[in-house]
Amino acid sequence: MNKTITKSGIITIVGRPNVGKSTLANAIVGEKIAIVTNKPQTTRNRIYAVLNRGDTQLVFMDTPGFHSPRSRLGDYMVRVVNESISGVDAVMLVVEPIDNIGKQEQELIKRIKNTGIPSVLVINKVDTVPKEELLAVIKTYSEAHEFDEIIPISARKGDGVDYLLSILVKYATEGQPLFPEGMVTDQPEKQVCAEIIREKLLMCLDKEVPHGTAVEVTRFSERDNEIIDLDVTIFCDKRAHKGIIIGRNGAMLKKIGELARRDIEAFMGTKVFLQTWVKVKENWRDSNVQLRNFGYDG
Repeated sequence: MNKTITKSGIITIVGRPNVGKSTLANAIVGEKIAIVTNKPQTTRNRIYAVLNRGDTQLVFMDTPGFHSPRSRLGDYMVRVVNESISGVDAVMLVVEPIDNIGKQEQELIKRIKNTGIPSVLVINKVDTVPKEELLAVIKTYSEAHEFDEIIPISARKGDGVDYLLSILVKYATEGQPLFPEGMVTDQPEKQVCAEIIREKLLMCLDKEVPHGTAVEVTRFSERDNEIIDLDVTIFCDKRAHKGIIIGRNGAMLKKIGELARRDIEAFMGTKVFLQTWVKVKENWRDSNVQLRNFGYDG
């Protein structure tokens, strides 16, 4: 029997692109609620990951990687990060185990200091370096800011995540749960499906092509026999990219669809009939109207 939730806390996860913020969010809730690739700027929107632990509900905000924007979409992503640092119970700065504080980390530390919000430094990917190298990393960041805690983890392997959670519960305060029982993310199923498809675009395509794509689910319906019909349009911002996404005789689009369908079926727990189309919306990343249409502004 689940305990009654009497405390809740909101914790923002920030860091430069590709440090493992979304991998950590998924590890925390034990489900894939945020897409993960080895390419920077995978996450575009703020995603809430919800965990009930004993009598406490922790709500984590997974944010886009903090970077120097080159488009209006980039401006939006950075604005999401800035807005997510204020008005929360704590901030988790996720970094890699490198004995050097980069410009993005310096800027994030500056913003954390300005808010005065409690902060925890999470050194991720510790499985990739010898343990003795961590001491220098800890010393460097300790001198830059007085973090409440500095915790080494491997989000990919799950090492240290449980200890991290045992520390984070102290930031929760008395109050009602913010999300109902059984809810692990604020993202609608339709949106999670669209993001899974975008993840496969990032995995299968090179260079700038996948970063210029947006995914829109135009049909999401369930048949009586519990098969979900999913119609999806992939938009790209250059005409030359359309042929690359489709591939020779449609091979690339078929590969992307098969990989996505497999993950969507695992997420939905049922069979999925997926149909995909590719359309061109030139320079949509610099169009306020198109950004709003794709849910990246407002």
